[in-house]
Amino acid sequence: MASIFNKSTHIRYFLRCLKTHLPTAYSSNDSQRVTLAFFVLCGLDLLDALDTNTTENERAAYVDWIYRCQRSDGGFRGFTGADMGVDKTEGVEHWDPANIAATYFALASLAILGDDLARVKRKECLRWLKRLQLSDGTFGEALGSDGEAHSGRDMRFCYCAAAIRWILADRMGEEDDIDVDGLVRFIEASQTYEGGFANGPAHETHAGWTYCALGALSLLGRLRAPVKSNGAAQVWPSDDSVKQMLRWLVSLQTSLLQEEDLPVPGTTEAMAQVKLDSGAQQTSLEAAQVISPEDPLADGVGVEPLQDELQWAGLTGRCNKVADTCYTFWAGGSLTMLDNIHLLDQEALRGYLLEKTQHRIGGFGKLPGDVPGKDMLFTFHGSL
Repeated sequence: MASIFNKSTHIRYFLRCLKTHLPTAYSSNDSQRVTLAFFVLCGLDLLDALDTNTTENERAAYVDWIYRCQRSDGGFRGFTGADMGVDKTEGVEHWDPANIAATYFALASLAILGDDLARVKRKECLRWLKRLQLSDGTFGEALGSDGEAHSGRDMRFCYCAAAIRWILADRMGEEDDIDVDGLVRFIEASQTYEGGFANGPAHETHAGWTYCALGALSLLGRLRAPVKSNGAAQVWPSDDSVKQMLRWLVSLQTSLLQEEDLPVPGTTEAMAQVKLDSGAQQTSLEAAQVISPEDPLADGVGVEPLQDELQWAGLTGRCNKVADTCYTFWAGGSLTMLDNIHLLDQEALRGYLLEKTQHRIGGFGKLPGDVPGKDMLFTFHGSL
């Protein structure tokens, strides 16, 4: 029997998150309400259920609430609770900063709600964004009381910065622009020998960082864009680099669904499942190498997937980890940006999501058996 996507229950799940109190588990995320709002609004919009399940007055109220999170000197705070209004005194500004993630989610949510962004302080936001950029091309999370960017060197912030710039770029002067070349150099330096991207140079390859790196390059107009090297026109990432990236991304599909499925390190079973190929660690499970007989990556040698093992095959974020709902988005989205989503066994992936992590009350869990109430991010990613 074909797996069924329970659209109506997922709509009810998102509406519960939007219109009632969130579960106790979300208490620690109170300062990230703008982020949570994005997952809910975008989830309903993707399911074509936002306009039909909310009134015009409700959507206008959501827009007004988001604008209450905007700071006059640029950017958006994570929730209205940090705004002290008339009670604000000198020296407490560092308790109420705009941050780069909240700013991206706020702008994206306004767009989803159909707002024209006329109330966005564009120049202030772009100048604030420019101040967040660090000397290595990356971005800090927020400006501290000293006026300097703090935290950072995080590929997620690089993606947020590129997205903010893309949304607001139509009224951007050259003097307000970020150092695009510096950002691209950092991303380029973060590509690893495995083909994917890490959080920074010399770090571990990860599907989430890879999506953020590719997404940032795409928003900057630099993904597979012509570049000059030694006087010759080339594209970056190069064909060989993309091919290696595709191999790594495809290898993330796995039938390992629970931690107890992982072999104990050092055992014969573990050694049989891992091999070294030209210094690169690859899983030897056929389920983690879903390659069709016509796959161009196979260099003319087709590999038939083991169908009994691939009834359910999710995606993991890095080597030797179990499948996880959110990596359907991070790894699958990366392959989509590279126009190669067809390389995955999509039926096995669909089976994993709909039969293993989809929950009967609505929503998706992180892992099989997990309750979706813990984190709406997984329902958002599973629905995509």
